[in-house]
Amino acid sequence: MRRLIPLTVLFALLTACGFKLQTRVELPADMARTRLVIQAPQSEFARRIESLLEQNGAQLVSSREATATLEVPLNRIRREIQSIGEGARVREFRVRHTVQFRLVDNKGKELIPMQNFEQSRVYSFNASNILASEREFEFLGNELSDSMARMVIRRLGTFGK
Repeated sequence: MRRLIPLTVLFALLTACGFKLQTRVELPADMARTRLVIQAPQSEFARRIESLLEQNGAQLVSSREATATLEVPLNRIRREIQSIGEGARVREFRVRHTVQFRLVDNKGKELIPMQNFEQSRVYSFNASNILASEREFEFLGNELSDSMARMVIRRLGTFGK
């Protein structure tokens, strides 16, 4: 009984603040069989968007069978200098991920017009530990790719609503 009370209080607090587990996104019916045309098809973003499309009910197919095409003409991660410290050495970098996408049906009619999403993160650069800084860049790039893929899927789920 003593363990049940804290769990009940925790559950009440979570529901009171609006916390809700993320559920499957309801993709448009036109996306039942989707072709994915993406810049950098071997990127982490491409792998994440493919996985999320399949998890949310879309079947990825070739062009002949597709009922819709998700076009991603821009999928770019870049590193920019954020700040410079003593001796003109870089102190911080900004990692910026930009994605453009649109959804068209099998006749070429635009279902969702071109959308632009961008996210960025800043990290400190340590010249004495370059390998760790590179790993941090890689980690942030993967995190941004996952976040951007989820944003695209959520936007696709709002189509027609």
